Amino acid sequence: MQISKYFILLALSLILSNCGDTNTSKNSSLSINTSEKSLMLGDTLKLNINNPKQLEITDVKYQLDQQPIEDISILDAITLGKKEITATVTLGDETVNLSKSVQIYNNIIPSIYKYEVLNTYPHDITSYTQGLEFFNGELYESTGQRGESKLRKVNFETGEVLKNINLKDQYFGEGLTILNNKIYQLTWQAQLGFIYDVNTFEELDTFKYGTSKEGWGICNDGTTLYKSDGTEKIYFLNPDNLNEKGHIEVYTEKGKIPNLNEMEWIDGKIFANIYQRNGVVIIDPKTGGVEGVINFKPLKQLVTQHPELDVLNGIAYHPERKTIFVTGKNWDKIFEVKIMKQ
Repeated sequence: MQISKYFILLALSLILSNCGDTNTSKNSSLSINTSEKSLMLGDTLKLNINNPKQLEITDVKYQLDQQPIEDISILDAITLGKKEITATVTLGDETVNLSKSVQIYNNIIPSIYKYEVLNTYPHDITSYTQGLEFFNGELYESTGQRGESKLRKVNFETGEVLKNINLKDQYFGEGLTILNNKIYQLTWQAQLGFIYDVNTFEELDTFKYGTSKEGWGICNDGTTLYKSDGTEKIYFLNPDNLNEKGHIEVYTEKGKIPNLNEMEWIDGKIFANIYQRNGVVIIDPKTGGVEGVINFKPLKQLVTQHPELDVLNGIAYHPERKTIFVTGKNWDKIFEVKIMKQ
């Protein structure tokens, strides 16, 4: 239960933010009032205008994240996280614009998952693993550290490197995913990603990041790319032009989960490593809600202990075997596991 306690402790400092109210009019006494101090998915949101001077209001129109809503709305078709409520208030011939920031939390407590180690395989102890993914039965890996970053195809049973290219020294390799026979590999702070032919490793193109300033993890659902940047946000990328077309924010019922790192798409959910925590969260990609947590911390004790040993990072789903492969930065083993609810 330790990782569950971590999520609870992490969230204690997160409360509903009532700051950010704006008013461009001289009628600065007006403000948006919400019926609840905290909001969860599925809650009923009740809105009204705080009007202490009893000004004559003839009309009010509300929006939530730029979408029209009623003054009484059920929050059942919305993503989680920080949201902006705006109100356009009409007072005779004058219009007043108001805004208020709120946070929407998930409405379930995450399930705790346990795991069973089915097999253990060798892994290059010098690989600072950042991304891991199976494609057509082959394991692909992206590694980090400037001057040491690589893109590889690996025989997961023997650890043999079947194909390898080194990134230029200025790039710090991050996550990877494979879609339509193309490998998409992120770099950390260069705001640049690479696209390769999956068969030849020939570099086909590069792409720039948008609102997300860093590259951490990336996965795909067969149509859309999902990219993390080390915050609680996961961005949607169009694979045709790599433009960001929106994002979700990852929340439990208590608060946001930052430091999202390497990711994997498994049976309609996003599995994401949490940097420095040796754990994985299971995320609903429609809302950003955390549905489950897996504590893989004990695995770190099963690998060779050495000065360069670092945290768990690297999660890959084998669709034919229906198992998950996990490893870490400079781990000499990769573990094939099966997970189940506790």
